[in-house]
Amino acid sequence: MRAEIIAVGSELLLGQITNTNAKFMSAQLADIGVDVHYQTVVGDNPARLEETIRIAEGRADLIIFSGGLGPTKDDLTKETIARHAGVELESNKQALQSIEAYFERTGRPMTENNKKQALVLKDSVVLENRYGMAPGMAITVNEKTYMLLPGPPHEMEPMFRDEGIPYLQRLSGSKEIIVSTVVKFFGIGEAELEHKVQDLLDSQTNPTIAPLASKDAVTLRITAKAKTAEAAHSLIEPVLSELHNQAGEFIYGINEDTLSSKAASLLISAGLSISAAESLTAGLFTALLAEEPGISASLKGGMTVYDVQAKIEQLGLDRKRIETYGTVSSECAEALAERIREYFHTDIGIGLTGAAGPDTHDGKPAGTVWIGLAFKDRTKSYQLRLSGSRNTNRLRAANFALYYLIRELETIKSQN
Repeated sequence: MRAEIIAVGSELLLGQITNTNAKFMSAQLADIGVDVHYQTVVGDNPARLEETIRIAEGRADLIIFSGGLGPTKDDLTKETIARHAGVELESNKQALQSIEAYFERTGRPMTENNKKQALVLKDSVVLENRYGMAPGMAITVNEKTYMLLPGPPHEMEPMFRDEGIPYLQRLSGSKEIIVSTVVKFFGIGEAELEHKVQDLLDSQTNPTIAPLASKDAVTLRITAKAKTAEAAHSLIEPVLSELHNQAGEFIYGINEDTLSSKAASLLISAGLSISAAESLTAGLFTALLAEEPGISASLKGGMTVYDVQAKIEQLGLDRKRIETYGTVSSECAEALAERIREYFHTDIGIGLTGAAGPDTHDGKPAGTVWIGLAFKDRTKSYQLRLSGSRNTNRLRAANFALYYLIRELETIKSQN
């Protein structure tokens, strides 16, 4: 079954809201083996909507609409589809009763135009709206299936998940499922990663491998089709193993893992404590780590030491050392890490310093970053040369600190 998702609403085209509905529906459809080939957004204009429907019918078996089912004059989705497909609209008794009960319950007067929300396509399967007023509906006409859903995500998502997906499964009769595993990488660009695993990309059949980029990481989605979830996972495992062989040094997590959640999990499971001294990131690293549940077992504290005097007076860094090497240096980053570890009596100390930009700092070009990691028996540092805006550089520095921490913790884990 080939699907196209059509989001209806001029507010989407004006950038007033984000089309999260298409993302949600695409993920749900992938899980039941329905291929989404196109996503379209069209404004509240019946002529343009009808033209969009005609185009979609030429390339999809299933067309899913979100939005345009409300009570106002610009809500014209079902009227346009009814006219296009030659289907009448009729009032649904159960939907009308639900709408009337809502106004009675809230003590608000019900205007006549609210009855419009109870109209459905004749002979369609009505999808109950448990979180709003306008019902959804699904109907097949001339071998094309149309599914109409409300626009507000808090109404659409449960309706599609609880009623729309089961309807489509019954309609298709397919017993094949799709399972995906998302592998997350950091410290490597999309192009470089693709080059490293080119042989896997060239030979893919089932499972397939799709590279995806985001602002914080690069991911590869491995997707397998099979009769059962167990069979799909057995197809994914060899590919996952080969990815570890070819680019394992850059892998930090799977599926829902984030840099902060992975670092927190490793810290907590190892029973290790951590503290951070931050200059250019000004608390960002600590804040990211503190987002994770249970991190209080490991995160003991942090300190923002933004200028030279703070570094000397609050943490006791050696003035001569700073004057000799500067604040944007491996020596400063390592000293920050060592002193904060001593200050909070933790197993690990992290120090971040650098030139966030846009100007040079302490004679170093914008984007120069040093990250220090101090342990009981050793101290090391990493240099970055970033090229983003000031705040992008700060966030990436904090993320790199999490990434280097993950690498160190995984090394410790493998040695125990």
